[in-house]
Amino acid sequence: MRNLYRVKARHVAAAMLAASLGPAAQSASAQDFSFTLRAGLACDFKLKINGYGGNFHTEEFLDKNNNAVRTIAAGKGFGLVFTNTESGAEFALKGDGSVQRATINPDGSSTNVSTGPNVVILVPSDIPAGPSTTLYVGRFVSAVDALGIFTLQSATGTSTDICAALSA
Repeated sequence: MRNLYRVKARHVAAAMLAASLGPAAQSASAQDFSFTLRAGLACDFKLKINGYGGNFHTEEFLDKNNNAVRTIAAGKGFGLVFTNTESGAEFALKGDGSVQRATINPDGSSTNVSTGPNVVILVPSDIPAGPSTTLYVGRFVSAVDALGIFTLQSATGTSTDICAALSA
């Protein structure tokens, strides 16, 4: 899973989770983080994301050849503050419980099922093409190909367009 969420910001919680993964069956409390995405990547404006807290448990399942074939991560997600760096407008989310399950294919692609509140950042090379930053509360299914292209396959529940909220 470490290679699935490369440099591109994907799904904020999963990206931060993937960056902090260590050995299988690890429980971790996250460190605070902050990063800024250039205009046109996550929104039409520069988007700063600050995260804090988070406590999750990750389990990695291996096949007989010691290759990761499935992961599950569950726990309290990150509190997030999104800032439109041009206007100063902010959108804040408290950390709530969520679960991410990934099935990893031999070619390096994966199918991911996420439940609970999750933020998805789509960049121009994704399907559908970004820039967009959306809060999904419910269930969403995505795929990531071996090249890192993210495809949103389905979403149920409610969604909030964070870019639109920061533009108002």
